[in-house]
Amino acid sequence: MARPRTAKGRARRTNDRLKQEYVDAVCELDHNTPFQLLIATILSAQATDVGVNKATPGLFARYPDAESLSEANIEDVEGLINSLGLYRNKAKSITKCARQLMDNHQGQVPTSMKELVALAGVGRKTANVVRSVALNLPGLPVDTHVLRLSQLLQLTDELSETHQRDAQKVEMVLNPMVPAAERGEFSLRLILHGRRVCIARRPQCAECVLNDFCPSSTV
Repeated sequence: MARPRTAKGRARRTNDRLKQEYVDAVCELDHNTPFQLLIATILSAQATDVGVNKATPGLFARYPDAESLSEANIEDVEGLINSLGLYRNKAKSITKCARQLMDNHQGQVPTSMKELVALAGVGRKTANVVRSVALNLPGLPVDTHVLRLSQLLQLTDELSETHQRDAQKVEMVLNPMVPAAERGEFSLRLILHGRRVCIARRPQCAECVLNDFCPSSTV
């Protein structure tokens, strides 16, 4: 099969290959509702999914929805999430977010990007996670793995070197390369691939299903 010559071609080939490699790619943050995913994703900043999943069962048992969390004692919330880095700031963010949901959205998680990023602790990455995973809407979360693999695959070469590290600008470049309904899963699969194969300090190019067309492959 001929090597794709364009960034869009490489993105399509990457999407197709990773679909086969990670058939059941799912968000690894445990949750039962859009609200719980929103809170878990806020908590995941500078933390591992494993760490968040250890903290949230106790939190969600006590505060399962926006109404209960909006009325929570901040010290109690801190105690439930103190295994996470920056837990005091995160406790402030998630309780404020819950109050905003109650005040402005009847306790429900809004669907639009504009309304989501207006919530405390929510940036585009968190909003895109919630949209794509919990709400079944288009959303392409860009984390460090997506940024790094996009550079290695030369999907974002049209951007300057500085802008290739700008998550929002990278998102805007990647979005039209992938069908809207598949953007969330594309991001999930890039993240899984970055964690399992294209590891930052020791990429396993010989085992990579993208090595026949990846411009950065050492194979």
